[in-house]
Amino acid sequence: MEDNKKQKFIFNRSNYMYLIVGVVLNVIGFLMMIGGGAESPNDFNGEELFSSMRITISPIVILLGYAVIIYSIMKKPSPSEQESDD
Repeated sequence: MEDNKKQKFIFNRSNYMYLIVGVVLNVIGFLMMIGGGAESPNDFNGEELFSSMRITISPIVILLGYAVIIYSIMKKPSPSEQESDD
């Protein structure tokens, strides 16, 4: 038996775009946290280690990325979007 029906995907194009944007935001947030370590154990640079970018901004970017990912998973496509993806 042949199925003449087209296989439908769970997500449409907009869901995947939101998912990609969320993943990119997470990667940017984690990259913002990199660094701040001293080269020798006797040195300590508190300003670099505890900068506002590492402590405040990057966790906000990461949480925003997770929110966009959750939105992309939970978003239902409108009927007009489903017809245009067929």
